[in-house]
Amino acid sequence: MELSNDVVTSFMNSLKNASDWLTFAYDAPFARAVVFGVPIGGHLFVEGLLLVVILFLLSQKSYKPPKRPLTNKEIDELCDEWTPESLIPPITEEMEKEPPVLESAAGPHTVINGKEVVNFASANYLGLMGHEKLLESCTSSLEKYGVGSCGPRGFYGTIDVHLDCEARIAKFLGTPDSILYSYGLSTTFSAIPAFCKKGDIVIVDEGVHWGIQNGLYLSRSTIVYFKHNNMESLKNTLEKVTQDNKRAKKLRRYIVVESVYQNSGQVAPLDEIIRLKEKYLFRVLLDESNSFGVLGESGRGLTEHYKVPIDKVDIITAAMGHALASEGGFCTGSSRVVDHQRLSSSGYVFSASLPPYLASAAITAIDVIEANPKLLVKLRDNIKALCTGLSGIQGLEIASDILSPIVFLVLKKSTGSLKSDLQLLQDIADQVLKEHSVFVVPSKRSTLDKCNLPVGIRLFVSAAHTESDLQKAYESLKSVAASVFTGQN
Repeated sequence: MELSNDVVTSFMNSLKNASDWLTFAYDAPFARAVVFGVPIGGHLFVEGLLLVVILFLLSQKSYKPPKRPLTNKEIDELCDEWTPESLIPPITEEMEKEPPVLESAAGPHTVINGKEVVNFASANYLGLMGHEKLLESCTSSLEKYGVGSCGPRGFYGTIDVHLDCEARIAKFLGTPDSILYSYGLSTTFSAIPAFCKKGDIVIVDEGVHWGIQNGLYLSRSTIVYFKHNNMESLKNTLEKVTQDNKRAKKLRRYIVVESVYQNSGQVAPLDEIIRLKEKYLFRVLLDESNSFGVLGESGRGLTEHYKVPIDKVDIITAAMGHALASEGGFCTGSSRVVDHQRLSSSGYVFSASLPPYLASAAITAIDVIEANPKLLVKLRDNIKALCTGLSGIQGLEIASDILSPIVFLVLKKSTGSLKSDLQLLQDIADQVLKEHSVFVVPSKRSTLDKCNLPVGIRLFVSAAHTESDLQKAYESLKSVAASVFTGQN
């Protein structure tokens, strides 16, 4: 008790002493001194004293504890306690599941686990996979050029067949020039950052595939999404962006869409998009990967389908691994658009050029398309027949356009979670493959994919599918869907 009283007394004395010092500083004669006509108050004296103390403290060397090397025991203890951060996310049960492996060419029929199945999982739209003329073209090209090019286009990787392919694509589409890429997906995520830069405004459909999303991410542009294939939403977005941003007229502005959306099978209304583009002064970048060789009277894509002059679209990209049954991709447009990419597009500048035999195959495929317009008619007839056969399927509905080579089936009623929806669709696809030998796939997406559209079952229709193939597909899907959804109820 006495110790407690002593502590309190000591503290009160210290407080009184500090108060007396402050009172002395304010009442001291020099605290009321006048220097050069300016009265100096006591507070200035205290502030000056504090400044001196601060300068003194700053001038002192900081205290550093003496260095002592760690002992072996301490090092071992630290190593035992350290847990390295995982380089990858945890592996889930879904990730561990291996997709079916094809044991033959990805034609209308293929072999899986030693059993022949009808293939609706490969985008072999015109049935040119394994076409005799393409095989002959590839064989002669391999004999002449070998397999690879062993260098980027700008560093001795350009071969004459690359230039021939670029010229053939430009002639087919009616554009001044085109440029080849080694990989279909790299076309979009290289071409987009070549034109769209930080600060630019890009208006994008919310349903675009991951390649476009990645290109937009790499561009560091200001990205604004509009509702999927909704022209009223696009109009409102363009209006809002141009009105709210006073600097919008001074910035580069783009609209990015797909001709046939990979994530829904819907077809973009290009005529309306061009009208809005011209009204609000935007540029248009159109990905024709799933419409090149498919839409239009002669397979020239969405511009031909809507009878829109191709020069109204500023930049057109497409993959060659679908209708052309080759690989790689291209971008086409004005000479300025193409030449800019030869110096500024990472996928072109730094990647080894397209293997010559694939460029030869693409040239031959275009020749085949021009010489056989009936392929397009057959493809459209097959799409119509499959859609008609799938009408009334239990628990599912067709979300795709009647002209789309991607027939997209979505759940009529979601289970409430993306994971559960995907599992249900995967169960249907697995059962159709196991019991009926029809190969279809759900639209699984990467963890990096930001598309929020409903998942579904994708069927890639080919001109090479026969009536019996189509009948087997829709009958087996109807049968399995009925058993699955009846079992749920």
